[in-house]
Amino acid sequence: MSDFKDLGGGVKRRILSHDKNIMMVEVHFEMGSVGTPHSHPHTQCTYVIQGSFEFTVDGRKTTVSKGDTLLFEPGSVHGTVCLEQGVLLDVFTPQRDDFL
Repeated sequence: MSDFKDLGGGVKRRILSHDKNIMMVEVHFEMGSVGTPHSHPHTQCTYVIQGSFEFTVDGRKTTVSKGDTLLFEPGSVHGTVCLEQGVLLDVFTPQRDDFL
């Protein structure tokens, strides 16, 4: 498990475990912080450990909270706004080399 990396704007993350095929990442958000819309070639599952978030995925908005999950297909454009201080558990396949 790595130390937290401050991404700025009230967002920080740490890599929990990974190999070339899969990566698990814990991401903390302060209320009002933004996960800028982006895309990547990885499949991603997100589980809401704490808080609530408004996600936009390929232009469609959805609100999620503790216990909810989302799946992002490779290449989908997705981003979030944290509505209530929260924590996400992100799982990527394959691993995100750009996070290492």
